[in-house]
Amino acid sequence: KGIIILLGIFSIIVWSLMLQKGRQILQGRKLNKLFADEFRQHDGVLVIHNRDIHVEGCPLFNLYDNGCKDLLSRLKTHGNEGELGSKQYATIKSMEHVKRTLESDVAKESLKLESGLIFLAIAVSGSPFVGLLGTVWGVMDVFSAAAQEGNANLTTVAPGVAAALATTVCGLLVAIPSMFGYNIILHHLKVFTVELDNFAQELASRMENEFLKDE
Repeated sequence: KGIIILLGIFSIIVWSLMLQKGRQILQGRKLNKLFADEFRQHDGVLVIHNRDIHVEGCPLFNLYDNGCKDLLSRLKTHGNEGELGSKQYATIKSMEHVKRTLESDVAKESLKLESGLIFLAIAVSGSPFVGLLGTVWGVMDVFSAAAQEGNANLTTVAPGVAAALATTVCGLLVAIPSMFGYNIILHHLKVFTVELDNFAQELASRMENEFLKDE
């Protein structure tokens, strides 16, 4: 009974995690698409950043915002700042630093999206064994009790064995949905990571075209 209760609690955690990740993925994909469309409508890289806005739950915006902040901290000004004709520019060295920042941010956003997946992996691999443990334990108790009573007929043993086998069923009922959920979520997270990486390269390329000046 203790193992069945444990598997029940684990099932609640797993389903909650899958629903949470599902909502996170759907919201992230929607916000990413909206932000990417908005970003590509503007010629200047810093146009959206200069508005001083924040988009909660959008991985592409987080990547863009951090990249713009790092770029602005490394820009140099040609001529005296504020003078007519003065222009900000970036060197090859500073752009390399910005690219590394973007790569680091891609990794950070990927880790955020992958947080909690370890519980699904544990559920997939561990739940059947926990259920099997309950079954073996229950069968041992049944036969031990039958041996002590000296009555081991099918009518006496069958109910206890059936109850023991229920733990294996519970383990599978946790593991099977977790397996499908884990693989589906993992696929979408890989797509997310590719989208982040592609956007980081696009952002770096536009920054170079707009600000890069060879030394």
